[in-house]
Amino acid sequence: MEIGIIGLPKSGKTTLFNTLTKGKAQTRASASTGVEPNMGVAKVPDPRLEGLQTIFKPKRTVPAEVKYLDVAVARSKGTGLGGELLAHLSQVDAFIHVVRAFADERIPHPEGSVDVERDVDIMNMELMFSDLAIIERRLLRTDDSLKGARSTEREALLREKSLLARIKSAMQDEVPLGEQVLSSEERRITENYQFLSAKPLMIVLNIGEEQLGEASAVEEALRSRYPRYRVAAASAKLEMELGELAEPEATEFRSAMGVGEAVVDRIVRLSYELLGLISFFTTVSGEVRAWTIRQGTTAVKSAGKVHSDMERGFIRAEVVPFTDLARCGSLAEARRQGLLRLEGKNYVVQDGDVITFLFSV
Repeated sequence: MEIGIIGLPKSGKTTLFNTLTKGKAQTRASASTGVEPNMGVAKVPDPRLEGLQTIFKPKRTVPAEVKYLDVAVARSKGTGLGGELLAHLSQVDAFIHVVRAFADERIPHPEGSVDVERDVDIMNMELMFSDLAIIERRLLRTDDSLKGARSTEREALLREKSLLARIKSAMQDEVPLGEQVLSSEERRITENYQFLSAKPLMIVLNIGEEQLGEASAVEEALRSRYPRYRVAAASAKLEMELGELAEPEATEFRSAMGVGEAVVDRIVRLSYELLGLISFFTTVSGEVRAWTIRQGTTAVKSAGKVHSDMERGFIRAEVVPFTDLARCGSLAEARRQGLLRLEGKNYVVQDGDVITFLFSV
């Protein structure tokens, strides 16, 4: 899973990036399209790994990971994002849009005032401007291709042209691609273009410490305004400072300040929901490891996530849900109680499955 962190200058997006990745990236007073993104990795917190450690006592425990890109996005004045910046943004699976909700006279807002909905709309328009530029270029190439196209090719080109024209018209009415109604076949066609406004998006409201008590109300208000998006409110500066403390001390501070779940845990959890992801676990060679897959992934494809040889030579999968294994206390007891199942290649892996893949190559 690779997620791009975007936001207007002085929104606190690099501070959030440092919080999530425990990084030390330098925060920038301004942004430009020529700046290389900060890249970092966050370990996915999962209490089930602790349970598996207790059962198997492995030499090594490996959590799943999320890769974050902190990408500087400047206003394009309607021309769309291009070059290396567009290449970076196109490769991510989803966006986290950090929106400034805190007031601080020492850090002037680039738009002159703090206005959450305005800033959300500005970024949405920047993503659509980039998509419109792609559509314009493709429509020109399609017109050129139509001049010498055979009848069979002509029909496909006309369908594509009609689809792109419809998408363009909706975007000009400020409707991002992710909110447009398309058939499954049309969605498949648009995937080839890596349109930015089609990607799942989470809004993280960067609030001040004095706003912590009203975080839930602020979230709910924005969620009702933008129902398509996941929304979370957090004080990025406070969370970055808490991240430098030992876990017991950080937990105590959060409790004293009325902050519940750590922002890292919550944002990762919401990221999984946003992208329809789940985790399964393997326990082989003295190692317990978590793996990330999309909901609906079959056993054979999940085996390929571990190693291509496992997918190619797949025989079957031994599966036990984590909850059953934790209750039994061992694989042997789970097998004795008939809770360890043998599944074939078309079995759809469920969140929390503990799997041993049997294969031959």
